[in-house]
Amino acid sequence: MPENTTPASKVLDRVLVLEMVRVTEAAAIAASYLIGRGDEKAADHAAVEAMRKAFDELYMDGTVVIGEGERDEAPMLFIGEKVGGAPGTGPKIDIALDPLEGTTITAKAGPNSMAVLAAAEEGGLLNAPDVYMDKLAVGPGYPDGIIDLGKTPTENVTAVAAAKGVKPSDIIVCVLDRPRHDALIAELRSIGCGVVLIGDGDVAGVIAVTDEDTTIDMYMGSGGAPEGVLAAAALRCVGGQFNGRLLFRNEDERLRARKWGIEDLNKIYKLEDLAKGDCIFAATGVTSGSLLQGVKHRKGGKMTTESVVMRASSGTVRWIRGEHRI
Repeated sequence: MPENTTPASKVLDRVLVLEMVRVTEAAAIAASYLIGRGDEKAADHAAVEAMRKAFDELYMDGTVVIGEGERDEAPMLFIGEKVGGAPGTGPKIDIALDPLEGTTITAKAGPNSMAVLAAAEEGGLLNAPDVYMDKLAVGPGYPDGIIDLGKTPTENVTAVAAAKGVKPSDIIVCVLDRPRHDALIAELRSIGCGVVLIGDGDVAGVIAVTDEDTTIDMYMGSGGAPEGVLAAAALRCVGGQFNGRLLFRNEDERLRARKWGIEDLNKIYKLEDLAKGDCIFAATGVTSGSLLQGVKHRKGGKMTTESVVMRASSGTVRWIRGEHRI
């Protein structure tokens, strides 16, 4: 765990940290009824509706800064929406969320789908537009600045390998399995790297660099910018380094970025540019994967869930196994 260098926040109190798990549990359980049913929209809608309802039971004055609306035209949990049961009186909290990270995974019963959220004090999370982000991540224990999106994949792998005391061919890199990454994958394999390809769920892919059991050293490639903020919040809690750079395919996406206050369109964002101050990351597995076990439906109307909740100020990571009677 990283050294605790951030004073504990009076806004994000311990009770609220644990209550966030109730929110991701609710979304995961709702989505679990649609696992393998082939209907992405229905699974996402169920998770969104359950998460929105669960937020109303928390004592906070929350604002969604990364949500569903811009991307999915959802009727709730859209950017700017107020959530929480104490508007105007509770602590002011910014929320980034993905009620169902991995809609396709859920529809096809694949691994690593989760209900995910991050929370921080007001102004603590980058209000990232729904565009692509080039991402580069490494786990804890390396010198600051060991990775740099301004350098080539080969240069970044070589730097991490040298710091780890191994050859570049000993480094394992996680990459989303997409045609746009063909050149990246070819370059990594040309220097002997092992490449772990994942079908979806790049939040889990980034977090995997912090867990030695995965054997994954680095994460590379492009994915959604909102998911980049969620992953950065997790790394703020458990350690590691992250670089992100927004990618724009057209002028409409550039205008969208400026709408949310992004002025430097070529900026390379570091960890604390995306998630600063004290923050919370919480996730509950929908389908089982490298980070979490999925929702299990048991006999007698019982369900089990597995969740993780992290806090930056304390460096605390709690693994929570829930048993629910429906």
